[in-house]
Amino acid sequence: MSDAGTLTRADLAESLHRQVGLSRADSARLVEQILESLCGALARGENVKISGFGTFVLRDKGERIGRNPKTGVEVPIAPRRVLTFRASQMMRDRIVAAQA
Repeated sequence: MSDAGTLTRADLAESLHRQVGLSRADSARLVEQILESLCGALARGENVKISGFGTFVLRDKGERIGRNPKTGVEVPIAPRRVLTFRASQMMRDRIVAAQA
């Protein structure tokens, strides 16, 4: 990993290079293709499920009233689409096991 606690595209490509034996260039290209497919599906409004990992879900949030915590003034928050991630049960179990 490049930074403490951060997994980067380069880290993923390097892992592919080491574990699968692809060239570094092919590994980087494969990582980019996977991420492009994932982003494209989300941009088209599709949810993305990766078995054993989790699900990326697009949600539409309606307009609501928020409050500026500093001034207390109420302000309208525009409707928007947000991306959420829900880890699979397998992923949650692996995280709990790693902490134990």
